[in-house]
Amino acid sequence: MYFMLSSLRKVAVIAVLSLSLTAIVSSLPILGAGDGSAHAQTASQVLVEGNQRVDDDTIRAYLSVQPGQRYSEFDINESLKALFATGLFADVEIERRRTVLVVIVEENPVLNRVVFEGNDRLKDDALEAIVLSKPRGVFTRAKVQNDTQRVLEMYRRSGRFDARVTPKVIDLPQNRVDLVFEIDESAKTSISRVSFIGNYAYSDGKLREVVDTSQKNFLSFLSGNDIYDPDKLNADEERLRAFYYRKGYADFRIISAVADLDRERNKFFVTFTIDEGERYEFGDVTIDSGVVGLDGDALRHVVLTKSGKTYNAELIERSLEELTLETARMGFPFTQIRPRGDRDYDQQIIHLTYVIDEGPRVYVERINIRGNTRTRDYVIRREFDLAEGDAYNKVLVDRAERRLRRLGFFKTVNISRSPGSSPDRMILNVTVEDQPTGELSFGAGLSTGDGLVGDVSLTESNFMGRGYKVKASLSAGSDKQNYDFGFTDPYFLGRRMSAGFDVYSRFKENDDYDVERIGGGIRFGLPIREYTSLQLRYGIEQSESTLTGSAASLPAGVLADIAAGAIITSSVGYTVTYNSVDSLTLPRDGEFLRITQDFAGVGGDVHYIRTLADARIYRQLHTDWDVVGMVGAKAGNITGLGEGVRSSDAFFKGGETIRGFKTYGPYDNVSTGLIGGNNFWNATAEVNFPVWGLPESFGLRAAVFADAGSLWGVDERKTASYQDDASIRSSVGASILWQSPFGPLRADIAQTITKEDYDEEQFFRFGGGAKF
Repeated sequence: MYFMLSSLRKVAVIAVLSLSLTAIVSSLPILGAGDGSAHAQTASQVLVEGNQRVDDDTIRAYLSVQPGQRYSEFDINESLKALFATGLFADVEIERRRTVLVVIVEENPVLNRVVFEGNDRLKDDALEAIVLSKPRGVFTRAKVQNDTQRVLEMYRRSGRFDARVTPKVIDLPQNRVDLVFEIDESAKTSISRVSFIGNYAYSDGKLREVVDTSQKNFLSFLSGNDIYDPDKLNADEERLRAFYYRKGYADFRIISAVADLDRERNKFFVTFTIDEGERYEFGDVTIDSGVVGLDGDALRHVVLTKSGKTYNAELIERSLEELTLETARMGFPFTQIRPRGDRDYDQQIIHLTYVIDEGPRVYVERINIRGNTRTRDYVIRREFDLAEGDAYNKVLVDRAERRLRRLGFFKTVNISRSPGSSPDRMILNVTVEDQPTGELSFGAGLSTGDGLVGDVSLTESNFMGRGYKVKASLSAGSDKQNYDFGFTDPYFLGRRMSAGFDVYSRFKENDDYDVERIGGGIRFGLPIREYTSLQLRYGIEQSESTLTGSAASLPAGVLADIAAGAIITSSVGYTVTYNSVDSLTLPRDGEFLRITQDFAGVGGDVHYIRTLADARIYRQLHTDWDVVGMVGAKAGNITGLGEGVRSSDAFFKGGETIRGFKTYGPYDNVSTGLIGGNNFWNATAEVNFPVWGLPESFGLRAAVFADAGSLWGVDERKTASYQDDASIRSSVGASILWQSPFGPLRADIAQTITKEDYDEEQFFRFGGGAKF
């Protein structure tokens, strides 16, 4: 009985407690759905304290809480984040005072000045352009840290990796500060060595010419290429790949490209580790067309890759472009062409098949041009082989991007694609960044032919943003003055045909007479094939020879020119050029052939036909030692049409054709002077190689050569006593070649082998430049 009463009392107590808790809970405020907190309240008022410059309403605008609205801890946190994100405040607090919400702020100081101290190599203007902290702006610690890194990065880009930047803050009245960046620039961090591991086919010196990153030498202060740049290093990897893929190494790969900084010596050591792989040749080259009505054999004539030739990825790329254009011309604009290679590892050949399939029918809806502040839109659009409304083709778009990069007008070029207004439409977005295209150059030198010479030239390759090329130059020596001006439109009449004009004035002072020439002309250039071009031209010139000394010392031909006074020469001509050499400054492989003819007599006082030919072949004889061989020949003829050839139109040759000779050829015994020849030929064989014991970065090479040739034919310039025969002159010698920052220079020492008594020898010759 006791047990039952005790249990009933316990049940009663529990019931009373349950009812009490229910009543308490029911008396609490009911939160709205989605409050997410058990502490939601209503703000009767929002007050702001601590602000000096920023007004109350601006601060309230960033709050998630407004008077009369319910709020939670989540709303308080969001309001704090929004106020801090403005960058206007160093500290923010939000307090509850009964039903009033109080926002207490501490404003960031205002920047009075931003000062750079210790900077010499980089000027204030350059540094001010990259920092985010500006006078009269808001000072924040985060922004200062960011600016410090920006300044350091700019110094690293200029080659000073040991530079240090320390920001200092000076407090001023009225919550203002001065920000001072104290800079220790340090010495330039140069590249001590660029090395290659794994290269067997090509020497380190050859590969250093391929990459843009170069090691320090005694002339680095002129070029500045010995500065380490990670972006340049990445681009060098692509240059190496492109080089090896052109030379037949289809399996080439870069294992690593590392730049190690020796902080004690403040120098970089750059190392490329590569795997060259085997060298391949093209095997069978076929075209597999899966497009109905398109015969692959009909396209074979545009394919540049030939069976038995060295594998070349660039030729494959060009063949894809040519095939794409040809199929479009044949009425198949939506083809997709891809190369398929089958390797024969034993024979080291790659059988190549161009697979042609039907592609999706997508059209170019619009081409948007962006970022060009100077270059006109049409200059960019003309690099495309397709226009708005044409069938979209990725190969042609990639080709246009490469063309735009090669122009040299832009720092960056990017072509992106976006969907059009329908599934079969595509929009091309071309984004570019213009860069300076003008060049002012000065030069001076010493030549055995012209003595002390100097020149200045101004070139603009994107004149008025229209893609025109304009060049004006002045050169002068101890006995000559030349003035030249040229204008070229590379896309005449909107076609891939160049047109331009030239005007010039030339003055040459000889021992007893002077010659002045004033003239000009127009020209048209047409590309024929990949390496072949044609130039057509018309020229008109007035020449006049003036006696300045004794007439007795001059040949009869020169006296005839002086007596004739001003002579007008009006001529038309053409030049066909084939040029496949791999470098214009130091060729190692390729062929060069140029044939030129001019016909004078289109009006004027002179009538003749002049023909010139120039042929050269370059081959690398030994890859490990970087030995290069060259054989070449030149020839020329001028024939009067119904009249003799004037002395000023005849050929005068010397050390530029046969080294060891200052002058040679037909000779006037009476006046003891040259009278020029109507015909000439010369041949040369040369082998050049690095100078042993010197770093390749010096750019010094040596050469041995043998020259031979002849000059003859005097026409009506002959006198009572003259020398004229086609005897062969020859010489052998050695040279020093220097790829200097001022351009290619060379010095030749030659010994004549066969000559005539009236020829004038020249043991040493010095000059510069590369002629192509």
